[in-house]
Amino acid sequence: MFKLIRETVREMLLQGPEARALQVGGYPITAEVAASPEQQRVGLMHRQNLDPDCGMLFCYDEPQELSFWMRDTHVPLSIAFIDDEGRIESIRDMEPHDDSHVGSRRPCRWALETNRGWFEERNIRVGSKILGLNV
Repeated sequence: MFKLIRETVREMLLQGPEARALQVGGYPITAEVAASPEQQRVGLMHRQNLDPDCGMLFCYDEPQELSFWMRDTHVPLSIAFIDDEGRIESIRDMEPHDDSHVGSRRPCRWALETNRGWFEERNIRVGSKILGLNV
């Protein structure tokens, strides 16, 4: 039953205006896309929860040093910074309501926020390739 619910949520998100089906280490994740400056500024702020196997993908036209914070974000998150080739450059955990900045170590084109521990629970590590980014 839970699998059916997850698949239903996944399908609903994919029908929305901006969502992308990704695969990381063989695991599917549905990511809302934050491509505009306003979408990137708001991110996952004010959300009370984040469904399992869902996240938010921040997309940039060119690789750049990325920096995120958790102001007004209630859900504990993990973030993967992704390089120009679609490989995870680093993974960091973030605490709700923390104003300190968490950044990439090198210029990256994407960042993927998930529920905290999502990457670790699936043994996804630095260097893993993310499919579905349209690299």
